[in-house]
Amino acid sequence: MEQLYNYLPRELVTFILVTLFSLLIGLSQRRISLKREGEITLFGTDRTFTFIGILGYLLYILDPVELRLFMGGGAVLGILLGLNYYVKQSQFHVFGVTTIIIALITYCMAPIVITQPSWFYIMIIVTVLLLTELKHTFTELAQRMKNDEMITLAKFLAISGIILPMLPNENLIPNINLTPYSIWLATVVVSGISYLSYLLKRYVFQESGVLVSGIIGGLYSSTATISVLARKSRKAPEQEAGEYVAAMLLAVSMMFLRFMVLILIFSWSTFLTIYPFLLIMAFSTATVGWVIHSRQQRLHDQSTEPEDDDSSNPLEFKVALIFAILFVIFTILTHYTLVYAGTGGLNLLSFVSGFSDITPFILNLLQNSGSVAVLTIAACSMQAIISNIMINMCYALFFSGRGSKLRPWILRGFGTVIGINLLVLIVFYLL
Repeated sequence: MEQLYNYLPRELVTFILVTLFSLLIGLSQRRISLKREGEITLFGTDRTFTFIGILGYLLYILDPVELRLFMGGGAVLGILLGLNYYVKQSQFHVFGVTTIIIALITYCMAPIVITQPSWFYIMIIVTVLLLTELKHTFTELAQRMKNDEMITLAKFLAISGIILPMLPNENLIPNINLTPYSIWLATVVVSGISYLSYLLKRYVFQESGVLVSGIIGGLYSSTATISVLARKSRKAPEQEAGEYVAAMLLAVSMMFLRFMVLILIFSWSTFLTIYPFLLIMAFSTATVGWVIHSRQQRLHDQSTEPEDDDSSNPLEFKVALIFAILFVIFTILTHYTLVYAGTGGLNLLSFVSGFSDITPFILNLLQNSGSVAVLTIAACSMQAIISNIMINMCYALFFSGRGSKLRPWILRGFGTVIGINLLVLIVFYLL
């Protein structure tokens, strides 16, 4: 935008921009006024806001140093807006001040355009237009929010922005890379990814079907998602059995992507080594799930009820506490395994970790990338993931019930995925 000043007078470009931006704001207010039949309390529409912007520009350039004219014009505009609000409140019982605030922002457009870079004032215009148009969206969102949703957000901001910076970064146990800061950092990162998937599932894909529930749930916890889907499958018709298994495998596929993000955050060198193999694993798992989905004869009236009712809040204190405890346990186990059993013992521990939450084990490996070889970290991470998939298959068989119609689909689907992933692991060792 600044390049226009090389070809046209600066005053002309600034005047055109201020007029155009003010007109856009006014048009957005016009659209709102047209939706309110019988509305007679608006301060102004498109032309009014355009003239407010032009007035601010003129008063600013006439006295750009002392700004007495600009401040005087703002004071007069503020008085007029205050009188307008008084009339609305006393006679029409309308208490909104959005139009007044937008009018004041429009008046300030001239000094913003003159003194600030183009990205800044364009960002202001975009923000004003979006917030103006999304009023009903925000209203619907507020109505759908749980009673404790803002408390949950406050918890996340507290653990990430208040507690984390205050923790010391000194080892708790000599010779073991375990500090309060590293423990809480891992907890914050995992909680952030889980909280994002929770918000997507509740507010963006609330009316999603089984497949989308598996995809979004896999970002939070593939084990929890598979357990929920297996329990729900007990009431599903036989024609939808494969659909639930496909959703479980898609949750596993998203687990690979979740670990790719975590590895990228904590260890760039490990990410460069492992990401091609994790991508192959994720793609092959998703392909098996999609094949099962395609072979199913789905009912036309298939339920698309949301799966949120069975998903717990990812920021519950006990969840964070369990994660932190597991992180400490695996840190100590990893250290002493390397000391007394070497790399072979660490490989065995990676398979054993699959019986619990493998995230603390993998994050501990990543934070000890200075003392453990990158290839060892990559191999142990993939082995832990494969072991966890085996356990997830057992969870799916258990929670779906004895004699479940999902059983043959689970065995075929998960068995194929485990076989492919073991083959990828062998290729990794050969390379």
